Amino acid sequence: MRMYGVRTLFYARCLTASLALLFFAYPALSVDKPKPAAPAPKAAAAKPAGGGASASHSSGAAGASHNTGASTGSHGPAAGSTGHSATTTGGASTSHGTGASTGHAGTTGGAGATHGAGSTGGQHFGTNSPGGHNNMATHGGPAGGHGGPTPHGHTTMQTSHGAVTRRADGHVAGFHDNRRGMDVHHGINGSRHVMVERGDHSRVYVGRGGRGYVQRPYMYHGHEYARRSYYRDGHYYNHYYGRSYYHGMYMNPYFPSYYYGAAFYGWAYNPWVNPITYGWGWGGNPWYGYYGAYFTPYPVYAAPSLWLTDYLIANSLQAAYQANAPAMSNPAPLTPDVKQLIADEVKQQVALENHEAANPNAEPDAASSSIQRMLTDGKPHVFVAGADLDVTDAAGNECALSEGDAIQLRGQVAPDAQAVNLAVLASKGGKECPRGDVVSVALQDLQDMQNHMRETIDAGLQELQKKQGQGGLPAAPAAAKAAPVESQMAAIAPPPPPESEVAAEINQQSQAADQAEKEATSDTAASGPGPNAPAPAAAPAAEPVSVDVGQTIDQVTAALGTPLKIVNLGAKKIYVYKDMKVTFKDGKVSDVQ
Repeated sequence: MRMYGVRTLFYARCLTASLALLFFAYPALSVDKPKPAAPAPKAAAAKPAGGGASASHSSGAAGASHNTGASTGSHGPAAGSTGHSATTTGGASTSHGTGASTGHAGTTGGAGATHGAGSTGGQHFGTNSPGGHNNMATHGGPAGGHGGPTPHGHTTMQTSHGAVTRRADGHVAGFHDNRRGMDVHHGINGSRHVMVERGDHSRVYVGRGGRGYVQRPYMYHGHEYARRSYYRDGHYYNHYYGRSYYHGMYMNPYFPSYYYGAAFYGWAYNPWVNPITYGWGWGGNPWYGYYGAYFTPYPVYAAPSLWLTDYLIANSLQAAYQANAPAMSNPAPLTPDVKQLIADEVKQQVALENHEAANPNAEPDAASSSIQRMLTDGKPHVFVAGADLDVTDAAGNECALSEGDAIQLRGQVAPDAQAVNLAVLASKGGKECPRGDVVSVALQDLQDMQNHMRETIDAGLQELQKKQGQGGLPAAPAAAKAAPVESQMAAIAPPPPPESEVAAEINQQSQAADQAEKEATSDTAASGPGPNAPAPAAAPAAEPVSVDVGQTIDQVTAALGTPLKIVNLGAKKIYVYKDMKVTFKDGKVSDVQ
């Protein structure tokens, strides 16, 4: 009994100290916290007149919602026009970003809930400047970018359907379809991203391997928010986002739908009493061996931030593997120094969430919770890519980032910047940006990366609380075991659509993109290639798709894409495709018809 009393007193003092440290941690991180975001500009500036229906374009992961206000004519001639115009970009345009100028060296299967890493996408297709002209994004739109440089040799041709952009080798980089309100981007790593947004800011995004989401807006306290229903690798889940105006564009920052008590955040923020070892169970998973030269987990964990860092990286790499990411080639791995920078950022995000949790019924503050704070606090920040993303380096060359790559922001950002410069800390080689390269990233894409980190940390926090005291994790104090409380912002959202409806809508837009692509490429082929754009080489014949007994849901959806219909019978699920039915039992293929 005496020993129990001493131990109880010890834990009580530890918890008190932890809460005190966390209480003072967030204000320290926010010394230079920006003033609340300026009110949205007048209607004429925020929503430029476009004549036709306004289309709003955003990134896949958690991108900003951009009012393009583009009429059919703003992208090209009217439907009956036969004329074509081409624009060739010879070099990089000026970027307003003033970020890093030098580089710094520096789940399933145990990683927890795969669906926690909810960001899908990462390509932006259009935005409006307050002046009213439509700037198609470098990543997917036919011309220009979000204030950042355009890669060498990109050629844009206006067509009767919209506009098509080709790379210097003649391959299509992206196109806009006026009639469908659709933007499609082809990544240099072979990925395809499709975005359709309607005038009411509802949205459908389709990424590699049939992943995607359906967005439905709703109002809270007189402001617009959005719930995104994700369908990713056989998992269905929902996340919530705000909509705020910053640097002449709309951003969609992620906000947690549940918050824990201060005792839990204190336990998850401060070092553990004793370092622990933890068995993730990744040894038998293909992704782990595939990225063995890039990622090495910590042998011991002295603090939850280190555990959450490995959780974040592992979920990111697993997603990259499931999306059939290209093979690595001479990677620049995640060194201990780089991982420590990520862990420091994770810690700051935990402190941010603890600050938000103080009043879960209050309206979220985008000035504090979005990248606005990170761009103005004068501190270096590290981002982990949560999706495929094409960027441009200082020399005007195009290179790729993918899930699990790390980049760093240093220094102040210009007040009017719509893109910022970051140094690559770790990447997987091949067509990816090399370590030390300085690349320009659009603000919406950077917001996606912060969203990805916060979403995955939230899933990791859920795992920590659920598994505390198990598998080597230390037991949490009793006060830290309280169940999280739903935020009012998420509680008032309309009910989410059923999984089958989301899967069907994603599949429908994927098929519509196939047809739009045929029309766009045939349109430009009929008029001849633009300047400096050689005809693309014939595509190699596609390899036959194989579905075998014993494969997982993730493997099947990666091969076949999103099913037309899902029949859920508990332990048994039937995925219905156009020409086959795949039956799963306990998550693995048991029959194919």
